Amino acid sequence: MAYSWAMAKKAGTKKASSKPAAKPRARRKAEPRRRFRPLRWIGFLLLRGTTILIVTVMALVLLYSQINPPTTHTIWSEKRRLGSVDREWVPMEAIAPVMARSVVAAEDANFCLHWGFDVEAIRAAMEEGALRGGSTISQQVVKNVFLWQGRSWIRKALETAITPAVEAIWSKRRILEVYLNVAEMDEGVFGVEAAARHYFGVGPDALSPRQAALLAAVLPAPKSRSASKPTARLNRRAASIMDGAATIRADGRAACFED
Repeated sequence: MAYSWAMAKKAGTKKASSKPAAKPRARRKAEPRRRFRPLRWIGFLLLRGTTILIVTVMALVLLYSQINPPTTHTIWSEKRRLGSVDREWVPMEAIAPVMARSVVAAEDANFCLHWGFDVEAIRAAMEEGALRGGSTISQQVVKNVFLWQGRSWIRKALETAITPAVEAIWSKRRILEVYLNVAEMDEGVFGVEAAARHYFGVGPDALSPRQAALLAAVLPAPKSRSASKPTARLNRRAASIMDGAATIRADGRAACFED
């Protein structure tokens, strides 16, 4: 009787202490395979490329506010085509003030008054069908230093985007200094130093008002105009530029780039 009671007690203890069987783990549901979306990938690449372009351009804008651009696309391409180019950088202090005034009078009389775009000049150029009259000196600097020549919507859009950054970071004097050193003034002749010696045999600091006006007059078409052998039309243009240079000096529109 005692044995039966002990055996029953032991069996009861085992039954009470036994754990319920663990449920089998549910199988992990396989993640669906991601589909390749070409449009999303192209959008990512465009966004990344645009970001890199913006960062690079802004870095160059900041750098060139203090350091002179070593070359431009136009100078590089002309050097490759011709074999060599004539160019030597000179600071603003080594350029005759009348040269700076003449270029402003010829290319952008309201240079000191606008923030990169001359709305009135653009409107007038569109009405007259002019090819270049609406571009400010600031826009031309952006085109020459950061972009390329030619007419395309892409280049114009980039020019429009970069110009306000240059105007915000560079001084007007710096913008004009860069322009005077990168503008083409004859085939393979870049900058006022090379042009002054090429046409007149003098340094840029010794240019007379007429010589400065003649150099400014060739800027729209440097490969087809000559400052040393001016046509009657070019002489008239130079005379008009001389008057304009005197006018902007008298009315204060040269103050932003003169000492």
